[in-house]
Amino acid sequence: MEQKFIITIGRQYGSGGREIGKRLSQLFNIAYYDKELIKEAKESGLNAEYFEKADEKAPGSLRHMLSMSWASLGSTFGSDGSLCNENIFKYQSDVIQRIAQEHSCVIVGRCADYILRDVPNCFNIFIHAPMQNRIERITRTEPIDVKEALEKAEKINKHRAAYYNFYTDKEWGDSASYHLSIDSSILGSEETALFIKRFIELKLEQSK
Repeated sequence: MEQKFIITIGRQYGSGGREIGKRLSQLFNIAYYDKELIKEAKESGLNAEYFEKADEKAPGSLRHMLSMSWASLGSTFGSDGSLCNENIFKYQSDVIQRIAQEHSCVIVGRCADYILRDVPNCFNIFIHAPMQNRIERITRTEPIDVKEALEKAEKINKHRAAYYNFYTDKEWGDSASYHLSIDSSILGSEETALFIKRFIELKLEQSK
């Protein structure tokens, strides 16, 4: 039976983390989840707009979110189908755990490494790059100038760090929080994906 495994990708904005994640899903021929996790809200009948607005954004306070059961979420639905940030996180956590049980895949962001911390063969990767390299990538792919790219990168990374640090007992971007932290500017996106692929293959071979 083929080994099931999960790759989680944490990433600085502009580092190419999403591109590398997609490439890894192609190289391994496994599923890829990023914004696709938000689509799960539509299938559940919940209002996906609220998932999009709260996506990877930390709420202002936490009230026993981790101790809540799915049944308890019923009392927190708004009349428009909305949920508070904590319950959105709990819902997405349930989705991520279900997906990880079903098949091998790549999951980008959303504290997946922490949510799946007890899952065997879960490889947690963090993609980063120097600011200049990230700005160059952003201005190549988006219709904004250097100043706007810098501001956007700083703002989004601040949101991602706050979200991750809020919901986990680890620190976003800290190499100790991941199995592999890699600068994508050194090899480029394609070779970085191939490097990560070989890293995972070696570990899977050892665990047979």
